[in-house]
Amino acid sequence: MMMQIERSQTQPWLEKWSRFFPILDWGLHYQKQHLAGDITAGIIVGSVLVPQAMAYALLAGLPPEIGLYASIAPPIVYAFLGTSRLISVAPVALDSLMTGAAIAPLAATLATENTPEYLKVYLGLALLLALMIGVIDIILGVFRLGFLVNFLSQAVISGFISAAAIIIAFSQVKHLLGLKIPQTESFIQLLGYLIQGISAINWVTFTLGVTSILVLVYLPKILGKQLKKRGWHESTIIPITKSAPLLIVIIGSLLVWLLHLEQTAGVKVVGNIPQGLPSLSFPNLDINSISTLVPAAFAISFVGFMEAYSVGKFLASKRRQKVDANQEFIALGAANISASLTGGYPVTGGVSRSSVNFSANANTPLASIITAVIIALTVMFLTPLFYYLPQACLAAIIVMAVSSLLDFGTLKRLWVYNRGDAIAWLTAFFAVLITSVEKGILVGAAVSIVLHLWRTSKPHIAVVGRVGDTEHFRNVLRYNVKTCPHVLAVRVDASLYFVNTKYLEDYVLKTVTDRPEVKNLLLVCSAVNSIDGSALETLKGLIADLKTRGIEFYMSEVKGPVMDKLLTVGFVEQLGKDHIFLTTDRAMKTLDTRTGDWEI
Repeated sequence: MMMQIERSQTQPWLEKWSRFFPILDWGLHYQKQHLAGDITAGIIVGSVLVPQAMAYALLAGLPPEIGLYASIAPPIVYAFLGTSRLISVAPVALDSLMTGAAIAPLAATLATENTPEYLKVYLGLALLLALMIGVIDIILGVFRLGFLVNFLSQAVISGFISAAAIIIAFSQVKHLLGLKIPQTESFIQLLGYLIQGISAINWVTFTLGVTSILVLVYLPKILGKQLKKRGWHESTIIPITKSAPLLIVIIGSLLVWLLHLEQTAGVKVVGNIPQGLPSLSFPNLDINSISTLVPAAFAISFVGFMEAYSVGKFLASKRRQKVDANQEFIALGAANISASLTGGYPVTGGVSRSSVNFSANANTPLASIITAVIIALTVMFLTPLFYYLPQACLAAIIVMAVSSLLDFGTLKRLWVYNRGDAIAWLTAFFAVLITSVEKGILVGAAVSIVLHLWRTSKPHIAVVGRVGDTEHFRNVLRYNVKTCPHVLAVRVDASLYFVNTKYLEDYVLKTVTDRPEVKNLLLVCSAVNSIDGSALETLKGLIADLKTRGIEFYMSEVKGPVMDKLLTVGFVEQLGKDHIFLTTDRAMKTLDTRTGDWEI
């Protein structure tokens, strides 16, 4: 354990290096009182992650041990580089689904399905995809492109994740029912396969799956509340309720082993899992495979980052901590590269696991390192115990894990507050269901951009007047104000750029046409943070048009950065310095003395 070092002794070099290696911050200043919480959280998350990692690997079409391998090195690497102290980095449901959907078609073109060669190719492509995602993440982080997360609105993110959760849940129905159904990312195809195979249900498998779901519902959602009412402490309740996945793994395996259900009832089990730590590996850098996987790599990179960053930021806010988007890209990139080099597949920070980590009183990434050690010990000594583990139990774990991602509550709130965002939610939701997750992301990004352009193309514009005898000016439609009939004071509540200046121009010309007594137009720029080149040209055209109508153009409350650019291009000199006022109050007092009386 690193000894605590006074901040004053390490401040000069910590400021430089802790930005790149956050472990230097929390590790060198580790507090002893955090140890108990980190150990407890590490053990609890480890017990959750063992069955979850195997389940997610099967969701990706990979052997269960690959999920365990992907849960050893990545959390340790992230602990060194990540800025979030609470997220748990390992395989997640959504990335696993996208991974399987990306590599399955390509693997089928390179080898015959259901052969040892096919499995080898499939594993190689999973390693390659993890490496590609890691490289993409690091490039985005190094070049400080974390702002790209803003291209998807929260409404679109919620919609597409909700749809993906439905696809993931339905993809596990085949394991819950004991059906043989091809893997697909299309909800429509998946639904068709399920309808066709519904007559071949394995009722023993179905019973195991439904029972597992009931246990996963009862322990965390019902038993937890019952124990709380009886006065149990939260630190005691959490280990019990969060042990539900491990419990069904143990009970399910025992039932299959004792009753020989894999032979007598055709219950599908996990089977043999290699024992021992994974060996170092490096994917085959085949150009054709890389070019084919590039779109999926970008999509998974973006989705994985959004999931990790959003939950990391949310949990950090509860501890008054900060998460840096660019450093998160680098940390997640390094974690994915480590997964590729140690036999794993794409990873990111999971919502449910990170929430468990937080609830179990984790304080630092040491909790994740402890979790990784538990997974490593499991791989080294305990894998033979999972031979009889029913796939139906793992499917139940996935279904319950993704059920928390369904977010119809957001749709309901958006429909009341902003119909445009609600429509964006629905568009992303149905785009994913009808097409695929990758295409749904592209549609979602397009919807976000279109919505942004639509909203900013029609900024709020108000004619303002003086409030009483004060220096304050407010919207004439909202307040009882005084105006000067010969001066039209217009406030635009947005930055001016090529999309919205035409709207401003049309508004101004229509307004002055309706008010022939206006001799001066004052543009109040208190909310204008920038004026781009196209907007400036439109503004010049507006000024010329107003002059032909005998109307002088003035500006007030122009911000410093905007004024600097206007001075640089000579706009101020062309307009006249006496036409730009520091405040709207000064402008109206000056123009009032030139033009006439005020009206109420």
